[in-house]
Amino acid sequence: MKVYFETYGCALNKGDTYSMMSLLRERNHEIVETLEGADVVVINTCAVRMETEEKMKKRIRELSKTGKKLVIAGCLTGAQPGLVSSLSPSSSMIGPQSISDIVKVVESNERVISLDSKTPSILPRVFDGLISVIPIEDGCAGNCNFCITKLARRNLRSYPLRNIVETVKRMISQGAKEIELTGQDTAVYGLDMGGKVTLPDVVKEVASLEGDFMIRVGMMTPEMAMRHLDSILEAWENPKVYKFFHIPVQSGNDKVLREMNRKYTVDEFRAIVKEIRKKFRLVNITTDIIVGHPGEDDSAFEDTLNLMKELRFERIHIAMYSIRPNTRSSMLAQVPGPIKKERLKRAVSLYEQLSRDVHKEYLGRQMRVLALERGKDDTIIGRTINYIPVILSDAVLGNWYDVKIVDSSFFDLRGEIV
Repeated sequence: MKVYFETYGCALNKGDTYSMMSLLRERNHEIVETLEGADVVVINTCAVRMETEEKMKKRIRELSKTGKKLVIAGCLTGAQPGLVSSLSPSSSMIGPQSISDIVKVVESNERVISLDSKTPSILPRVFDGLISVIPIEDGCAGNCNFCITKLARRNLRSYPLRNIVETVKRMISQGAKEIELTGQDTAVYGLDMGGKVTLPDVVKEVASLEGDFMIRVGMMTPEMAMRHLDSILEAWENPKVYKFFHIPVQSGNDKVLREMNRKYTVDEFRAIVKEIRKKFRLVNITTDIIVGHPGEDDSAFEDTLNLMKELRFERIHIAMYSIRPNTRSSMLAQVPGPIKKERLKRAVSLYEQLSRDVHKEYLGRQMRVLALERGKDDTIIGRTINYIPVILSDAVLGNWYDVKIVDSSFFDLRGEIV
C-alpha cells in the first residue's frame, strides 16, 4: 500500500515517524509524499499545548473526510484516546509507545487500537537530507504538573545501546552528516535498565564510530543533567559532539518551579550553566520558558526576565502556559489570559533583543561550519560547532567550510566562505 505521513511536534515524534516508515518499507509498502497519492494516511500528533491540540483536532477532522484509511498516532492519541476516537470513530489509533504495531494497524482490514507500551526495539532506518534523528529513549522520570506528554508516554523506555550504535553506523554509511540523539529527556537514558549505562556512555560510543559526522543531543532536564554533569561534560569534549545543551529552566522563580513540580532550584540551574560555560569557551545553551503558569505573579515573572538577562541563553523556546486536561496545573488558580499574553509579549521582545546582542558578538569571527540544509533563495544553512545556524551562499551540502561571520540577526548568522 501507499502510505502518507504527517508529523507534528518534537524531534522524538519525527524519530517515531522514521521508525514507522522503516517498518512499513520492510513490508514493501511505499511511503508517498502527497496525500492524494496515498491509500493510507498516518497523522503523528502532538498535544503539548492547547493551540497545538486544536490544530490536531481540525486536521483529524479534515483527514477523516478524505475517504482514505486514517491512522491517528502520537501523543494526542496516547494522552486523550477518547477525544481522538470521538473525532474520527472509524480511524485506527496507535499510541507513541506502540509504534512497533504500525504494520499490523496499516495492513488490517478492521479498525485497530494499540495503546499499550511495548518493549522498545525498532529504530529508524531512513532519514531525510543529511540529518538522521535517532530516539535513544522516551518517557521521563519526572512528573511535572503542567505536562500532558507524561500521560501519553507513560513508561520510561531506553533503547539498547547496541541497537543505537548499529543504527547510527547504518545512517553514517547512508550519508548522514548529523546524528540527532533525541528523547523526551535524554539525561534519563538507562535509568530503567538499572543505571549501568548512561547518556555519556551513549555519546562516547557513537562518537567513537568512524566517519565524518557530528552528534547533537536533545533535551535534558536540569535535575537529571545534574546527576551526570561531570561525565556529560567529559563526553561533550569529543570534537564530533556539538557544544549544544538544551536544558529547560521553565521559570526563574523557585515558587513557580515548585508549583510546576520541577525538581531543582534556580540556583541549581544557574550552577549547571556556569559549569558548562566554564568547560566550553564556545557553547550554545538553549532553554524553554513557560510564561503565565499558575503561581506566577508579577515578581516571579520579573525573576524570569532577570534570569534571561543574566544567563543570556543562545536560544529560548518561550510558550504561554495553556491548560492541559488531566494535569495538576489545570486545577490550580489560573493567571488571567490578558496578563499571560502581555507577559509573553514582553518575554519574546526581551529574547529577541538579547539574541541580537549575543549574535553580534560573532561578527568578524572566522568559524568552522558544516553545511547541512537548504535554506531560502538557494542558500545553504550550516552549523557552527555550538550549533548556531549560519546562512551561506555557494556552499555544497555535507561539506565543511571556514567561514567569516559578516552579519547577524536574532535568529541566525550570515557567513562568507574564506
